[in-house]
Amino acid sequence: MDISGTIQIVATLAEVAVALIAFLIAVQKKKLYGWFIGITFALFVVFDLARIFSLEMSAELHALVLLIACISMVGGVWLLWKSQ
Repeated sequence: MDISGTIQIVATLAEVAVALIAFLIAVQKKKLYGWFIGITFALFVVFDLARIFSLEMSAELHALVLLIACISMVGGVWLLWKSQ
């Protein structure tokens, strides 16, 4: 595996960590925005793994995963903004 592949794997593992921490925020701190951020990063993991491992995924499905992740993050940051 070349350096760019290694970096992509490390970045994906960081996304997994962010998703897990966000889900912990949602469950333990009872913050709704944690669910949105967790879903966003979980979908980013799916998006990246499909690309890294060249999984059979239509372009439309790939784009839909990205769109849902982005909408989820908009919801999460909106809730964060409103809570301040």
